[in-house]
Amino acid sequence: MIDKFLLFPYYLGLKLRHYLYDSGRIASYTYDIPIISVGNITVGGTGKTPHTELIIRELMKKHRVAVVSRGYGRKTKGFKYVEVDDNYYDVGDEPLQIKRKFPSVTVAVDGSRKRAIDTLLSLPEGERPTIILLDDAFQHREIVPSTSIVLVDYNRPIFQDYLLPLGRLRDIPQRISAADIVIVTKVPWYDESPDPLKWRKTLHLRDDQSLYFSRIEYCDFHPIFPDVCDNRYVYSPKAILFTGIANNTPFVDYLVGKYQVMGVLKFADHKNFSTFDIQRISSLSDQYPTAAVITSEKDAQRLRYNPDLPDRLKKKLLYLEIKVSIL
Repeated sequence: MIDKFLLFPYYLGLKLRHYLYDSGRIASYTYDIPIISVGNITVGGTGKTPHTELIIRELMKKHRVAVVSRGYGRKTKGFKYVEVDDNYYDVGDEPLQIKRKFPSVTVAVDGSRKRAIDTLLSLPEGERPTIILLDDAFQHREIVPSTSIVLVDYNRPIFQDYLLPLGRLRDIPQRISAADIVIVTKVPWYDESPDPLKWRKTLHLRDDQSLYFSRIEYCDFHPIFPDVCDNRYVYSPKAILFTGIANNTPFVDYLVGKYQVMGVLKFADHKNFSTFDIQRISSLSDQYPTAAVITSEKDAQRLRYNPDLPDRLKKKLLYLEIKVSIL
């Protein structure tokens, strides 16, 4: 009740918005093509991108898959196809990461999901997608997806959180009732078998809503600048860590178990690294010249075209690839 009292205008606005959509006073659109929405109720940190990648890996075996994203943080407007050699300024870091991992998959960014879908469906039959993924679209009610997947962080159950800015909720937690599938993400290794009955009660799920659990899998280290990277840093026992992601705790915890961590720098999610930020990272790196400098895969997309990176830092910059597995 704390957030309802202190943030009553915001809470009322959310309730009114959903009422207008639910009652049909604001139009929603459906399509004959299967559309899967992947989203959350909190602001960042639930693992939307790796879960979208997991779904792509499965669907592309039998379908022509297209991914539609808003392209958070991009400087361009309107509809745009994402290309492998794009700059994140133009398309956003997460869509660019997806395109670079799956070059054969159509990835598009647009603030209007409807316009993006209409554009994709206007393609010639041989190029037209047979299934569309909407990235981070649960709160965007204009499109009614065939299947709605909502991600919930294991460490932040939505009914134990508060609306922004008191907490991390961008929408009312009761909206989870609109999900077809709920995935509790980032299950820690010590919880080998999460209790589905307990979580159904915690999340107020109905019997007809599917519930799954997922865990992060850490994969290989990759150089951000392969042409200049000194691969000896991959085997260094020391590391400096920096991230611009919503929740870096699992990332740091994993690497603390593998390296002697000499320093950690945490930046805001989707951080556009400034000259001063790069100087901070470089200064810390210079203090420990034999230490690898490691960041996240999403951050790597924003660093590739950064003009402020000195060569001495480029040669030791690595990113850690992650995947998710369904338990």
